[in-house]
Amino acid sequence: MKAICLGCTVRTECLADALDNNVEFGVWGGMTERERRALLRRRPHVTSWRRLLETAQSEFERQSLLIEPVARVS
Repeated sequence: MKAICLGCTVRTECLADALDNNVEFGVWGGMTERERRALLRRRPHVTSWRRLLETAQSEFERQSLLIEPVARVS
C-alpha cells in the first residue's frame, strides 16, 4: 500500500474503480498497476470489484465493532 493512500477516506472506492475499469497507469487505492494486474489475474471471476470490496470493508468494520468492546474489558 502506498503511504499517500493510507489515510484516504475513498481508498476502497478508488481501488474498485481502477479494477472495474482496468485502469493501467498510476497508483489507485494504494496499489500500483503491477499489483492491480496481479490481483486481476488471481481473481478473474470477479465481476464487480466495487461490490466485493465494499462488502469486505463492511464486514471488517462490523467485526471490528464486535471485537472492540471485548478488548476494553480485558
